[in-house]
Amino acid sequence: MKTITKIVLLSSISISTFAQFGLSPAQRDSINKLTTNDHSNMLMQLGIERSQLRPGPSGNPKDANAANSSEEKVNQYTLPDALVLKNGKKVKTTQEWLEKRRPEIVEDFESEIYGRLSKNIPSVTWKVISVKDTMLGNQAIKEKTLKGIVDNSAYPTIKVEINLLVATPAQAPKQVPVVLEFGFIRSPFGPNTTQPIGLGSSGEPTWKEQLISRGWGYAIIDPSSVQADNGAGLTKGIIGLTNKGNFRKPDDWGALRAWAWGASRVLDYFETDKEVDAKRIAIEGLSRYGKAAIVAMAFEPRFSLGFIGSSGAGGVKILRRVFGEQVENLASSAEYHWFAGNFIKYASKLTPNDFPVDAHQLVALVAPRPVFISSGSPQVEGQWIDAKGMFLGAAHAGSVYRLFNKKDLGTMDFPKLGMPLVDGEIAFRQHAGGHSTGPNWSTWIAWACRYWGDCK
Repeated sequence: MKTITKIVLLSSISISTFAQFGLSPAQRDSINKLTTNDHSNMLMQLGIERSQLRPGPSGNPKDANAANSSEEKVNQYTLPDALVLKNGKKVKTTQEWLEKRRPEIVEDFESEIYGRLSKNIPSVTWKVISVKDTMLGNQAIKEKTLKGIVDNSAYPTIKVEINLLVATPAQAPKQVPVVLEFGFIRSPFGPNTTQPIGLGSSGEPTWKEQLISRGWGYAIIDPSSVQADNGAGLTKGIIGLTNKGNFRKPDDWGALRAWAWGASRVLDYFETDKEVDAKRIAIEGLSRYGKAAIVAMAFEPRFSLGFIGSSGAGGVKILRRVFGEQVENLASSAEYHWFAGNFIKYASKLTPNDFPVDAHQLVALVAPRPVFISSGSPQVEGQWIDAKGMFLGAAHAGSVYRLFNKKDLGTMDFPKLGMPLVDGEIAFRQHAGGHSTGPNWSTWIAWACRYWGDCK
């Protein structure tokens, strides 16, 4: 039980985990104070008193206010129909979806959940910092490190440089597909340290080795180099740069949208790299980076495949579903920075049932491109991320995929642990491990081969 609790807490608390590793107590205290100040400013803009915020449940199953983990206690809810226009008319063609319904859904997500991109985002210039031939296990690779230098001439006080690592098979005979991961180029836990339980090896070759052995490449973007993972950073990073150091407005973009924007700029670079097939780029992420990965897929049509790991609430989990992490947790000072300020309204004056959209429509925005939803087991990963809630987010997106004559999950029944649903463009598998995509990599690669080919 201690192991499960530890993993749950790693998933649910933002500014006291990865973002603060290696910081002194004074630095952590400064971040927390600045975060509280920024959160308070947004509450003031929204006309919400802090006392009006509903507290979220605890991720610790032993606490009195523990999050619900029983299917018998799940609430009844009604999801907005992805294929019904706001005027009540049914969408019957892909043209109606693309020209009418999809823009409505995008507008709701931008206004109420993830925020709008700034209208004055500066350009990014990519610079290669180093290139080396090296080995990954027994595989020869070419590894490049790059920086995306964001033009800050309009506000020189803030500097943004996107950190990127790209690895391809050595002497590849042609351009190769690449999986772009939201992750850490260097471990946040410091040198010679052990990563927390649930984030380690799955017992198979590493995901990097599996990709390279198939003639594919991998890349890692450091999200924190785009936008800090805390509320204190909202007046810095790419959001702060475009706002010239000022507070956000309620519909301004949050960190998830900023990280997704950074991934789009990596695609810009890939289109210039002669070793990369820019038409075959997948986006992958875990936990908060799983949320960022599905946001990137939804808003960036150039990604051809998605691998969405344990994204939970704010990702592909149904927000209206009372199980595991809740909207109230996401709207707290620990996690609100991932979203538009307007998101906070749904943990105070409004409820999750008032959302004009839900996670199934986020998945639907990806259609007709293939997307794979990954989760760990309830015994090891815990129930905080709500595997069934993510399955339902994927399953209810099926109507839009079917409109495109694509295959959905093929069932509305939650599958047993380990059973892959991989026959369609929407795929799902709950592996037997912890808070990791690791045990699902081989399944994902086999599924991706149907679309990318080049499998040895």
